[in-house]
Amino acid sequence: MNRFYKSAGVAEADNGFSILLDGRPIRSPARQPVQVPTRELAQAIADEWDAQGEKIDTRAMPLMRMAGTAIDDLAGMRDQTADAVAKYAATDMVCFWAADPERLIQRQQATWRPLLDWLEVRFDARLVVTSDIHAQEQPQASLDALRTHVMALDNFLLVPLSVATGTAGSLVIGLALVHGRIDAVQAFDAAQLDETFQIEEWGEDDEAARRRAGIRAEFAAVERFCRAMRGSA
Repeated sequence: MNRFYKSAGVAEADNGFSILLDGRPIRSPARQPVQVPTRELAQAIADEWDAQGEKIDTRAMPLMRMAGTAIDDLAGMRDQTADAVAKYAATDMVCFWAADPERLIQRQQATWRPLLDWLEVRFDARLVVTSDIHAQEQPQASLDALRTHVMALDNFLLVPLSVATGTAGSLVIGLALVHGRIDAVQAFDAAQLDETFQIEEWGEDDEAARRRAGIRAEFAAVERFCRAMRGSA
């Protein structure tokens, strides 16, 4: 659609902070008031609106999309979303290590092992690593602990976790990014570790480069959203 406003701003609201367009609070696609928990997140979304040109491009507004999903789409499917995210732990990507070559194994050890150690300390959830092509059954107590945490998340953290986990193929990486254990660059490096290794060996085609750029952008948006949720710019 054409840009229909001059400027975007932020105002305190009953349930947090509203985003204003020319002084008027915006609503979600489902006509719900767009109110977010922190001023920093509201300002970051307002900045996305301010950055639009003559045409509004929602693809350039990932924070607004995540906020809208938290407000609208989780209303009737929160439990299903949380359950789908939690299920990644049973076959988490960072638990499948290579049998060879040794250089790849060492890289996985250096990148993934610290995340698994953090997960165990932070959530009392130990996940088992395997180099077998078949999934290793994970401790039920660990799966239960992770599911309990995911189910308890606020909608405004569950949505970016869902995005990060789906993008990475890993709940471990998703949780580490959402909780600030790693940044977007580290999340990309961890999620794309195997593919990056193959590219170093054989090169990268244009399609792979575009796809990887999209992955970087997704992680960067999640990092911005979650930092704003923690009250930092």
